[in-house]
Amino acid sequence: MASLDVVRVPGWSRQPWLIHGFSTRTGGKTTVYRPGRTDLNLGFTSSDDPNIVTKNRGLFVSAITVGKEILGMVTLRQIHSSLIRRVAADDINTALKGDGLMTDRPGVLLGIQTADCIPVLVADRKNRAVAAFHAGWRGTLARIVENGVGRMRLEFGSRPEHLIASIGPGIGRCCYSVGDEVRQQFESQFVYAPELFREVYDSDPVKEKYPMLFLTARAPGHSELGPGMHLDLVEANRRQLLAAGLRQGSIFVTGQCTGCHPDRFFSHRIERGFTGRMMSVIGIATG
Repeated sequence: MASLDVVRVPGWSRQPWLIHGFSTRTGGKTTVYRPGRTDLNLGFTSSDDPNIVTKNRGLFVSAITVGKEILGMVTLRQIHSSLIRRVAADDINTALKGDGLMTDRPGVLLGIQTADCIPVLVADRKNRAVAAFHAGWRGTLARIVENGVGRMRLEFGSRPEHLIASIGPGIGRCCYSVGDEVRQQFESQFVYAPELFREVYDSDPVKEKYPMLFLTARAPGHSELGPGMHLDLVEANRRQLLAAGLRQGSIFVTGQCTGCHPDRFFSHRIERGFTGRMMSVIGIATG
């Protein structure tokens, strides 16, 4: 079994109270997705054994909490919404629904699952509060990250100048084709929407480099075969952090495109839905 490959944010180690990490698919005990190879699947998918997923989660949590005590981890039944939940210690074993989590409770880890969607982690350096957001195109359109920072101000007294944020591994504009209806919805909500889209033609180098992306039917919200629009979800969420008042130098784009690197990351699109889930975790150490 390969050792775990954890993506971390440069500089966040200077906050000794802050626990964080973005998982990859490297390591773990899952064998269903790539015969002969093991994966660190952290999602309770229908294809994997729940006992194996539980063991994988234990491996990942141990890797990111070395030397730090925790009470447990809270995850969500994610629904591609703008619903954000404030988490207390007694929520650790509770089934919550939504796409954002926030807490100021030491020892509680917040976990967001992804396999192409954009994970965003935020930490308040002064008040020691943290948040994690799952931002697919629907959540991004609903401004989950921008609203989430606003909620941190209300709940914890967080000031934008004290916040640091990281946008983790997710599908890049190079690989993310969407339908015209998605572009129209973004243009109705964001003045900078035209800067988030790029039209890809048959002769585009993206198609030449990744031809398989254009040979399958698209899921709802994605374009049909032929020329289409590609959406930059990473930049869209970076813009929301800036709009919420974060300083540009406090926002880190961490990790690579999941579509370009399916050997390192799970990608729902590249693997046509038969794939595992990564997890992005943030929390406050006890003591």
